[in-house]
Amino acid sequence: MEEIGEVYGRSLFAVAQEQDKLDEIREQLGQFADALQDNRDLAVFFFSPYFSTSEKKEGLEKTLEGADETLVNFLELLIEKHRMPAVFRIRSYYDGLWEQENKILPVQISTATELDGATVKQIGDRISKDTGQKIELTADVDPDILGGIVLRVGNSILDASIRNRLDNLRKHVARGA
Repeated sequence: MEEIGEVYGRSLFAVAQEQDKLDEIREQLGQFADALQDNRDLAVFFFSPYFSTSEKKEGLEKTLEGADETLVNFLELLIEKHRMPAVFRIRSYYDGLWEQENKILPVQISTATELDGATVKQIGDRISKDTGQKIELTADVDPDILGGIVLRVGNSILDASIRNRLDNLRKHVARGA
């Protein structure tokens, strides 16, 4: 059985694609989901069964003033079907479809110390060249890896960190003992 987020996300994506509004809908859906995540009162209002469907629709109209009509209609449908809490999964699924459509590959670089911009760009350019895809590159610092690099490319992980090497050595020694 398909997850609710997949079904609704795929449906919204298909409609946005038909109307040539993929980017606009993605941006506005993301802003709405971020607002729900950042504002507890707003989330309680839209997720709570104590408020009626009409109250929620009225609140949605005020919250999304100037938003794309397709998105507003979609969110009203979620309210009617009491599926608003699935909006985060819907956004995630929609983003995944959007990345596939635009041939964008998410790449995350984690290192123990901050890399300079030129090094990050060089790594990104190499991955882009090797995969033939545009990449969405993020770099972060994770002192827990001790040294080396952890590279996440799509669903694949290359862990060349010192922490990983120490863990592998520890396991190897434990097996040999």
